[in-house]
Amino acid sequence: MAAFARSAPCWVDVQLPDLEAGKRFYGELFGWTFRPGEGPYADAYSGGRLVAALVAKQDGRMPTAWGIYFATDDAAASVARIREAGGTVITDPVWAGRAGVVAQAADPGGAVFGLWQAGEREGFEKQNEPVSFCWTEVHTRQRDRVDAFYEEVFGFQGTDLGASGADASDSGTSGADASDSGDSGSDASDASDSDVPGTSDASGPSGAGDSGSAEPGATGNGTAEPGSAEPDTTERGSAEPGSAEPDATEHGSAEPGSAEPDATEHGSAASGPDFRMWSPAGTEPGPATAIGGRSVITDAFPAELPSYFLVCFAVEDCNSTAGHAVRLGGRITEPPFDIPYGRMAVLQDDQGAVFAVLQPVVSGKRTE
Repeated sequence: MAAFARSAPCWVDVQLPDLEAGKRFYGELFGWTFRPGEGPYADAYSGGRLVAALVAKQDGRMPTAWGIYFATDDAAASVARIREAGGTVITDPVWAGRAGVVAQAADPGGAVFGLWQAGEREGFEKQNEPVSFCWTEVHTRQRDRVDAFYEEVFGFQGTDLGASGADASDSGTSGADASDSGDSGSDASDASDSDVPGTSDASGPSGAGDSGSAEPGATGNGTAEPGSAEPDTTERGSAEPGSAEPDATEHGSAEPGSAEPDATEHGSAASGPDFRMWSPAGTEPGPATAIGGRSVITDAFPAELPSYFLVCFAVEDCNSTAGHAVRLGGRITEPPFDIPYGRMAVLQDDQGAVFAVLQPVVSGKRTE
């Protein structure tokens, strides 16, 4: 099993009030199967390969949210860089048994993310394929500080996109053309990895799983297992991996990826006028090597909406997945819309955790 490239996204987990309800929702929506962990969490599998973890929240005051973790070969050194770059360390590096070392931090804008230094577990075993992780982006109000932070801490190289999605970067040349997509969702089961931003080999190999307070899926309260309880970060409000806001349902439409007041104003999913794609150090910056991105939360959104990471999963049919989520008790916070890389929607599960789905453009075809 190949290791992840340094700073590549390597794991996602979701903190939920009701673990069994979460297993029902995501099992029905994505066809995931689950294996219990040695703690209040369950590893999620797709086709026998590890894709994520569901975590039972140990503190009801914490947000219900998806979280993202980045690979590091030295968690202690990464934490030092985070502090030097103006970030906040929420949980110092701690061993998660033999699985690896986990830490948790927030960027200067307050968006929370995790670090994972692999031991016996690398990260997800499946990504950039249907019903697995394919993309993440931070939404922030502090664009310049946040850009500098991720460049310093992770060595990311930026490709700035204009409203049309065209490469407007001064840091490199786009490695792929972005084709337009169509009006509505359709089956894209023959979509290849190259159709998702950052799914070229240059963006890093996949591995096996990790997360929070003990490994991906946990958030650092000393329980050495993925999906273990989160640390006490209630003073920060949104200080949890993937946290969108203290209560994702409080502000109505003003949620991660929310289309209102104007979806284009905060550049969701590399489609807006102020969006930066991230490529790992040592690669040619551009869509072909991108592993994530940064979007801007504008003044059109309530001031109480904090910075957050949005986690995105690849699907074969965006429209169908969105409708299925609603039938399962979830809701659509941003209806399916087209971006240069496919068709996307932002959804909320039946407990309030927000995530996105992307139906990639099939090579040489449009969504119809």
